[in-house]
Amino acid sequence: MRVGMLTGGGDCPGLNAVIRAVVRKGILHHGDEFVGFMEGWRGVLDNVTMPLTLETTSGILQKGGTILRSSRTNVKKIPGGFEKCLEVIASNKLDALIALGGDDTQSISLELSERGVKCVGVPKTIDNDLSGTDVCFGFDTAVTIATEAVDRLHSTAEAHNRVLVVEVMGRDAGWIAITAGIAGGADAILVPEVPIDIDEVCRLVTYRREHGKKFSIVVVAEGAQLPEAGQATHGTAVDAFGHARLSGIGQALAEEIEKRTKYETRSVNLGHTQRGGTPTAYDRMLATRYGVAAIDLVHAGKFGRLVVLKGTQISDIPLADAIAKTRTVTDDLLEVMKSLQPPAKAV
Repeated sequence: MRVGMLTGGGDCPGLNAVIRAVVRKGILHHGDEFVGFMEGWRGVLDNVTMPLTLETTSGILQKGGTILRSSRTNVKKIPGGFEKCLEVIASNKLDALIALGGDDTQSISLELSERGVKCVGVPKTIDNDLSGTDVCFGFDTAVTIATEAVDRLHSTAEAHNRVLVVEVMGRDAGWIAITAGIAGGADAILVPEVPIDIDEVCRLVTYRREHGKKFSIVVVAEGAQLPEAGQATHGTAVDAFGHARLSGIGQALAEEIEKRTKYETRSVNLGHTQRGGTPTAYDRMLATRYGVAAIDLVHAGKFGRLVVLKGTQISDIPLADAIAKTRTVTDDLLEVMKSLQPPAKAV
């Protein structure tokens, strides 16, 4: 078979591992040919490709980013975009198309599937918020980096008796914040799922001071919101899918904490550090399993579907189910977080 592949949306560690696994299984076991589209759906629209062979995918397992590069190109916003995609797919004589991406990318896969393209999706979102799968590759690497940052910030916060607010990724779901926050021993963890109670944050910071510790760590997801303030954004521009660039909740929160408690407070925004560099062993393994499963779906003729992880097993679900809603932090994790914090009556 002749199979196309692309990576859309934001990059994350593990994309290259998926590409490598698809190509190796496809060539070594099925004699497939692969065409890689450059920069996501933009490459499909413009017919910009590179050959994906055993040679071009050799040595990429441990590399971050994606050899296919990426973009947030929204085919829906381009006049005649889907017709152009169909034309390019036909001109490349593709039997199937594998798209690596989150809900935005997979929404295009779904539309093309409904127009007759044989699509298979692989879940990619560093926020870990794609519905239908327990874990997305890249998430473990991001959490590891964020946790290491929190660990390092403990010593400098303690040296200066400061409160440090650490802003991590998480637009609509706080998986990185709650996981790195708990693992890093943060005093307060703030996620988009729960509106920020600034009085409660200040209470937790003050409680720590009153019980022998002269510093505090607060971890906040970029999409968390202060009351009546909405999400903190960097300017008013939005991307092709209508998403604003989030940034600044950490600084806003730090200023409010210092104003209310009089404790010196600084903010640190980890930003794209979380999505760069070498993927962890877990992410390499998960990405490889996803890649193998994706090419297996192609040869099983199961199109319009997304490979997913359920427990410890790889499975697949309809693309429509995967993008139907955002997978948010579960109540049990929120309860774990609360159980590690002093209740209000303890003050």
